[in-house]
Amino acid sequence: MARRRFKKKKLPEAPVSATIESFAHDGRGLTHIDGKVVFVDEALPGEVVEFVYTDSRRDYAEGKVVKLVTPAAERGEPGCPHYGICGGCSFQHVKEPLQIEIKQSILEEQFKRIGKLDIPLIWKPLTGPFWGYRQKARMGVKYVAKKGRVLVGFRERRQPFLADIESCRVMHPAVGERLMALSAMIGQLTIKDKIPQIEVAIGDSDVVLAIRVLEPPTDDDCAVIRDFAKANNLVIYLQPKGPDSIMPLWPEAGLMPSYALPDHQVNFNFKPTMFTQVNTAINRQMINRVIDVLALTKEDRVLDLFCGLGNFTLPLARYSGHVVGIEGDLPLVNHAQENARLNNISNVDFYKADLFGDLSAESWVKQTFTKVLLDPSRAGAAEVLAWMPKWKPECIVYVSCNPATLARDAGILVNDLGYRLEKAGVMDMFPQTAHVESIAVFRR
Repeated sequence: MARRRFKKKKLPEAPVSATIESFAHDGRGLTHIDGKVVFVDEALPGEVVEFVYTDSRRDYAEGKVVKLVTPAAERGEPGCPHYGICGGCSFQHVKEPLQIEIKQSILEEQFKRIGKLDIPLIWKPLTGPFWGYRQKARMGVKYVAKKGRVLVGFRERRQPFLADIESCRVMHPAVGERLMALSAMIGQLTIKDKIPQIEVAIGDSDVVLAIRVLEPPTDDDCAVIRDFAKANNLVIYLQPKGPDSIMPLWPEAGLMPSYALPDHQVNFNFKPTMFTQVNTAINRQMINRVIDVLALTKEDRVLDLFCGLGNFTLPLARYSGHVVGIEGDLPLVNHAQENARLNNISNVDFYKADLFGDLSAESWVKQTFTKVLLDPSRAGAAEVLAWMPKWKPECIVYVSCNPATLARDAGILVNDLGYRLEKAGVMDMFPQTAHVESIAVFRR
């Protein structure tokens, strides 16, 4: 029998008046209309707004503000002319000093609602620059024949289409102020419609772009790209296939970006397609906070789970007896080992392992650890927490990019495994966005 297709109900076109009740977990305003939850973009608690529906589901609906009837005192003037169109930012309508306070309130709410926990002590937030901070990003590229030009940047808010923007104020100015120049350069290429994305990787001293190419560029194309790189002091790689396929175009010998942690005498080289923290200023503060709270000695054996290229592992090794770093991505593991060698750090071991799967056959699982660091993806670390009773670490530091999964995992650590939540707080890793980055500490 053929599946019956239901025609989606047409959304109401007339604006609807509402008072915004609170923040949702993603920073949108939340209200109720006829008993249904409605998430409203760019709306703040306490505001009276008129909004139009943008989507409606069985359990919830979404909308966007078309008129501010009673604005909140916290409302600020967006600093980017593309705000509301580009989906890269969602918090520019909030005054900058208050953004981090809101994120802290979201973290506390998630702990209470999901983890059934109150945070006993709250850290002072880690803050840095509000603009021009982003040093790592993946930008979309699209040749649009009707516009007669190439779009470079990010997708529209809740849409699959690239936004038509001329600049990006949260990106490092070396790239954020050159979007139109990038657009014009790509528009000169014979393969302008065969370039889907550009990976941006900015180190302490080098700006690197890895251009994804679905077809090989011609010699003339390469000459255009090289000239652009020379004129703008850029390092350019081409990426014909997966992340490991990148090859240098200019300079011909290639140049790997790097960043330093001067407080700990550690320097990291990384490939442009590898994951690194986007905000150098916050990353340095974050690592200092983690090292401070762990209070490491040479008697400590530390387990760094979801270690990436060793962003925490190597500085931790400066103060502890031994550190074991675990990561699921083999190229990152290999690169972490290379960075350990370059920094003359020998008291570390790195292993590849799926931390969401069965770890019983892993040799490192049978070791003992006094302290554990967790820095998982948005999915959290619930699966690996089952091993904590075996290791019995006296202190666990959890670095999170998702307050919901942190709250869930905190509930497991405290309510199921007998740990005590000591302290938690937020970091403004992504100003002007609703992303909530945080750190929590647990002790036996």
